This record gives sequence, structure tokens and C-alpha cells, in this order.
Amino acid sequence: MNINTIPSLTPALVTLAVGLSLSQPARAEGWANTGSLNIARENHTATLLPNGKVLVTGGANNNSGAYVFPTSTELYDPASGTWTTTGSLNTPRISHTATCLPNGKILAAGGQYWNGSAWICLSSTELYNPVSGTWTPTGSLNAARYCHTSTLLPNGKVLVAAGWNGPDNNPTNGAEIYDPASGIWTPTSPLNTARYCHTATLLPNGKVLVAGGTGDWDTGYSALASAELYNPTNGTWTATGSLNTERQYHTATLLPNGQVLVVGGMDNNGDILASAELYDPASGTWSTTGSLSTERQQHTATLLPNGQVLVTGGVDSSGYPSGSAELYDPTSGTWSFADSLVNIGLSSHTATLLANGKVLVAGGYSGSVSAGAFLYDWPSGSWTTTGSLNAARDQHTATLLPNGKVLAVGGASGPLSSTELYNPTNGMWTTTGALNTKRQWHTATLLTNSMILVAGGWNSTGHLASAELYNPANGTWTATGSLNTARRSHTATLLANGMVLVTGGTNTSGYLASAELYNPGNGTWTATGPLHTAREYHTATLLPNSKVLVTGGWNGGAVAGAELYDPASGTWTTTGSLNTAREYHTATLLPNGQVLVAGGYNGSYLASAEFYNPASGTWTTTGALNTTREFHTATLLANGKVLVAGGYNGSYLASAELYDPATGTWEATGSLNTQRDLHTATLLPNGKVLVAGGYNGGYLAGAELYDVGLEFTSAWQPQIATFTSPLADNGCLTLTGSRFRGVSEGSADNGSQDSATDYPVVQLRRLDNEQTVFLLSTNWQTNSFTSAPISGLPAGWTMATMFVNGIPGQSSLLLIVAAGASPIPIILTNTVRLSSGACRFSFTNTTGLGFTVLAATNVALPLNNWMVLGSATEISPGQFQFTDLQATNIPRRFYRVSSP
Repeated sequence: MNINTIPSLTPALVTLAVGLSLSQPARAEGWANTGSLNIARENHTATLLPNGKVLVTGGANNNSGAYVFPTSTELYDPASGTWTTTGSLNTPRISHTATCLPNGKILAAGGQYWNGSAWICLSSTELYNPVSGTWTPTGSLNAARYCHTSTLLPNGKVLVAAGWNGPDNNPTNGAEIYDPASGIWTPTSPLNTARYCHTATLLPNGKVLVAGGTGDWDTGYSALASAELYNPTNGTWTATGSLNTERQYHTATLLPNGQVLVVGGMDNNGDILASAELYDPASGTWSTTGSLSTERQQHTATLLPNGQVLVTGGVDSSGYPSGSAELYDPTSGTWSFADSLVNIGLSSHTATLLANGKVLVAGGYSGSVSAGAFLYDWPSGSWTTTGSLNAARDQHTATLLPNGKVLAVGGASGPLSSTELYNPTNGMWTTTGALNTKRQWHTATLLTNSMILVAGGWNSTGHLASAELYNPANGTWTATGSLNTARRSHTATLLANGMVLVTGGTNTSGYLASAELYNPGNGTWTATGPLHTAREYHTATLLPNSKVLVTGGWNGGAVAGAELYDPASGTWTTTGSLNTAREYHTATLLPNGQVLVAGGYNGSYLASAEFYNPASGTWTTTGALNTTREFHTATLLANGKVLVAGGYNGSYLASAELYDPATGTWEATGSLNTQRDLHTATLLPNGKVLVAGGYNGGYLAGAELYDVGLEFTSAWQPQIATFTSPLADNGCLTLTGSRFRGVSEGSADNGSQDSATDYPVVQLRRLDNEQTVFLLSTNWQTNSFTSAPISGLPAGWTMATMFVNGIPGQSSLLLIVAAGASPIPIILTNTVRLSSGACRFSFTNTTGLGFTVLAATNVALPLNNWMVLGSATEISPGQFQFTDLQATNIPRRFYRVSSP
């Protein structure tokens, strides 16, 4: 095969090349294996979808003894680390492009394939629909081409530029524009220079920079140094400064400072390059920057969330694939070693930045075509102290409120009646209304009406049946109906129907099997079916199928049994038992729908971990914790990992570790500043984890924050301004804000493909059971996002997080209600008329929403007949004010407050 025309297919099979042995310091980050592709392939494409999965298309493999060109495509799920096949291409293709459109579909364009007797150059294009998992043809290119580039323009159209034109057997300077609205390609002005195996980079000013590549017959098919700019406004190309070194099969990466980093490639002499250079759009000139340690072409270059660029693999000067990886730091202009790519040489692979900040490398060539896939991970996170609680406490509860604050309730020492609020903005705790009854070992549940239900527990008078409600609008507690059975060490679970299920626990009569339901509508408790096994210190997890999984616990001995509650019938059925009986453990619903149980006690402190598969009802062991522990916490992070912190194993623990569902392994992370058990851990909207209180021989007031350590700056983060809440199941989430597009959109065909990931990926995470879904998009722009209809997420409070370039923004809390259900009304309290004539009132506000005031003299009037007065201004958290200038002339006036 001719490497000039088939740049990413290796001309001959060679023995497997092991990555270079590089002397490098130990680093916290590194590579790990993840699930393998179903079909080995090189010269394929990999594209991040708006739902967080990665779509791999096309390519070729030679593992059958001859090159074959699969039409199959497959999806990588970061939640499980597995690949599944999806719809097949209508036409096999390599050296094509795959571009994510604003409507969430993927456009595959051009390419070529071998039909057994000749190479077929393609003009066909097709669209992948993530909802149906199918490919459908769309308009054909005006000119067949491969080794071209594809760039998504700010107006949502796609620019395809240059490439090799098979029918003409020569590079082309032709360019054309795809309009997703019509599905039609329209020619635009040709480039000044015909080229292929070049790069194309969308600049912040909206222009497209094309650089280098291989020229046509007139240049002797030699590498080019020329560069040019496409202006979408007038559809013209203009020359800009030339590269210092002509190069082909290189990479180009847009940096956060607006400059473009070009790395490696091959020059006119056939020498593979280690040099790198920067393009400055302001001056239109190139300047050299530090050199790679290893020459490479057909490598990948990925912009990381911390602003560095990760370069992996490629063919080195020996002619073999390299296993080395290097990092470029734009602040210093220097290169440093990264961990080697799992000691495997690799070229013609793909590298995709995932929403969780990891980099997925898949397929490629390593002596034969590879099906392997690897993940590059980040340095461990760290803890910093924050404001201390006003009262030292353990065995308390901590609940994230819709306004983003955290409510700490009761606990020992005492027990306590005091409660307090943590404000992430200033890191301070302030006292709020006191409980009517002191308590510890109770439960706290955020209801869909924004109230917090505290139930049961224990104090010096004994086990408690009382329950009370906290109103965040006025900071007060009021009694509600009492439990039918006094209990402590029980669980409370918000069901999809808005009711609260309390299970098990203990009281003076012994361990409890009873269960009961709280109805927020009338404030009463009713008995429901009892557990098969009485237990305390167990866990209860709401599953995606709306059933509740109860695991383990204690009833005179550690329990291995698990059972499921069906809200439809009010009954319990046994399911597969844990492999290890345990109490004081944690249970975490993973993004893949399975439940991870970790640690605990059964006469010995446990390090074992296992996960439950709701589909089969069985438990499977997974990697063990590095440290045995009980009384610890487990928190699902925005990046899909599980943070386990603190606990006890004969000594109080400060250690913390992370579980990665994609690899099934635990790794140490930064230790707490203070040893503690019986503490709380709360994921905040800013992505940090708040650990508060606990015990280590004395009751603790200290609190600290865990930062995952992506090292990004706030200037990079997407910002959500408004969002849909309440949001009905099967409804579409609409977000507005800023920085919904990042800085890495680019395209190259150098034999390896980098996926452009500058578009928004939105995650919904239910607050109480941590159920996670990523949303497909039907329309995204720089300042707006609209999802496809959501489904399968139970009613309740949910955290919405947007990721761009692997960077999460500040999360917003929204309420999901059942399809067809009326939104739960917000009750206004503390309504007063001020001497100035302004009206003031309080209610629990969802951060990011705006409110409009309507007025009428007759409350029975249709809503469209009410007068719009204007907006209500939030003068302090939860306190709103508006002025009705006509109120003094009207004896009676009614008001409504709506969003927006």
C-alpha cells in the first residue's frame, strides 16, 4: 500500500513494538486498561456524544490476514468501561471525518475503502442518530475526497476542506459547506493551495486555520509549510504566516490563550519531527516552542482540562509505533514526560477527552491492528479546611438544600437540637431554627416541596417516633405526624411517587422488620409490607426501576441478605445475598445502574467491595479497598468515581480513596486533614465534597472540602443562568448561560483522530440516590442547550451539571416531577407590606430562576387576564420584594409569583 495515499495504514506487518523505556519521575496520574473494542480498527474516528458516550466509526483491520473495512460502529460507556455495537454505516469508510452537529447527530463524510479490486473514493455522507442508534444517508459531497478536514462553524454549518480526490488521483483545493437544516452541500471558495493530511482549527474569532499537509503533483507531493485562513462571513481564504517547518501528519490544538499548537509530523526529507510551534492569530505568525523528547507522526494531541496538551503514541524515527506520552505546558512552553501508554507502541489510534476529564485512547496499530482501549487519568485530589460547625457533632445528618446550602441537623454530643446551615459561597456555618426534639441516629429527607423531613432517632428519653419538618424559607421546624413505631438506625428513602419509605432500625423491643410510608400531602404515616429480615445499620438505595434495595445490616450478627421493596405492591422480595455479610457499610448507585457496596464490619473490619446488578439480582466482587473501614462515607463524584473517606478500623482514619467503575479499581487520594468517623459527606453544586463533624475520641466541629484536582480556572467553566424547573419526566431541559462551547474544536487526518469536545455534555444526578443520566441534545449553542426528552429519572431534586472540555461548571438544582403531574406549588410565607409600599415575602428559591409578579382584583380570573407587574427582586437568600404602584388605589389585591 502506498503510504502517500493511505497514510494511516501501515505498509507491512512488523513485530510488536514495545514502548520506549523512558526515565521519568513517578507521577500521580497514569494509564489504565478499559474494555476493548469489539473489532480491532485503525484509521477510524471517535466522537464524544452529547450523552457522554463515545462513538467509534469505520476504520480498517488486518487481523484476518487481509485488510477488511467494517461498517460496524460501537459506543463506549465511561460509566461501565464497556463497548457495545450500535447501528452500522451504510458504506465502509476510512480516512473520513465524523462531526458532532448542534442537533446531537454525527455527520460522517467522505473517506475511502478497498472493494477487493480497487480503492473507492467516497462522496457519500451519512448521519448517526443517538436516539435510534441508526445511520441514514444525507446529501452527498460535490467532490469525493478523503484525508480532508471537517470543522463545525459557529453558525452550526460544517466546512469540509481539501483532501485527496480519488477520481482525479490528486489532492484538491476544493471546499464545501454542509447545512444540517437542508442536508445539502454547497461549494465555497477553494483554498489557495491543494493539500491533504493537513489540520484545520476553529479560532476564537470564528475563522478556520488550515496548516501544512501534503501538496499536489506540482509540489512533488511534498510536505507544506503554508497556512491559510477561511472566513465564514464572506466564504474566502487568505494566506497567513507559514510554518517554520513544513510538515504533514502533524496535529494542531487550540490553546485556551487563543494560540494554536502544532506538534510533530514529517518533513520533505521523510524525517519525523519532534519540533513544535505556536500560531498567534493576532500577528498571523508562527514561533517555535519546546521540542518533544520523541519524534512522532500519526500521534494524537488532546487538550486537557488543566490547559496542558497530552501527546500520545505515533510512529517515531525508528519507523515503529511509540508507547511514550508527553505533556506540553503552555505557561512555560516546555514538555515533560507523562506515563507511558501501558508499554504499548501505538499509532493511527484515536484520543477522546471524556466529560469526566479522562482521555480515552482506542484502537490503532501496534504491530497489528489493535482493539485495545486505555484511559489516561488525573492526579489525586486534595482536602482543604473550611469553616467549622458551631456545635461539634457526630451521628448527625447533612442535607443539600435547593438553594445550594447544606443543613446539618442534630447528632451527638448531646443529643443536640441545634441545626445549622453551610454556605459554600463564604465557607461559613450559621445557626438556624432548633429542632423541637433533640435527636441522633435519625434520618433527614429532602421532599419535593423543598421541606426537610426528620424522622425518628434517639435521645436521653429513649427511641423516638416523632417527626418534624424544616422550612428553608423561614428557618423553622414544625411537628408532623409521628412514626407508627419508634426507631433509630433506620433508613429513609424518597420514592418516585414523592412518599418516604422508612425501613428497619431498632428500639427497646429489638431489631425491626417493620416499614412505613410518610405522605407529605397529609403528614401521616401508614404501615407497609415488612422486611423479611429485621435489621439496623443497613443501607437502602432507590434503584432506577423505582424499587428500593436494602442490603446487609445487623440483627445480633452481620446480615448478608438483601431484599427489594416494590412501591406498586407495597411488598418485599428477597434478592441475591451479599458475598460478605456486613454492617456499617456504604451503598452507592453507580452511573451504570449497579450498586457498589464497600467496607463495613462483621466481626472484622472489611476492605471488600461488591456490586449488585439489578438486571440479574446478583452480586459480584470487585477490587478491594486499600484500607479496611467502617463508619466511613461514600460519595459519587461528578466524574463518576466514588470517594470513600475516613472511618474506623481500630483506629480513626484520615485516609481516602477513589473507586473507578470503568476499571473496577481503587486508588488512594489525598487524606483528610482530620481523622474522623460517623461524619457526613455532601457533594456541593461546585463539585467539591463537604465533610463535616464526626468523632475521633472526641466530637468534632471541623469541616473540610475535597477538590477532585482538575486544576481548571473558573474562567473556563460553563455558566448556567436559567433552567427548566420543575421539569416533567419526558420533558426537555432548556439551559441558558455562557461558555457552553470550549476551546478545542479542531480536525485533522494524520492517521490518528482527535475528537473535538468543545460542546456541552449535561449530566443529571438525583440528590438522594445519586442516580445519574447524561442527556442527549437537540440543540446547543454558545449560550443555550436543549435536551431530548428525559426519561427514567424518578421525581425528586436533581443536580444538573454541564461539562465542556471535561470541565464541570457550577451545578444547578432542579425539581423533576412525574409526567403529567402538576408542579408542586411554592408557598409564600412572611408576607408583609412595608411602609414604602413594597411587598416582601419569603420562599425557597431554586438558584438561577427569575420570578415574575402578576396582580388581579379577582382571584378567580383566568391567568392570562392577570396584570404583569414585573419581576420580584431577591434582596437576600429566600427574601423577595416587589412594588405595586396601584395598590394604594385598590381596596383588595391578589398576587401570583411565577417563573420566569
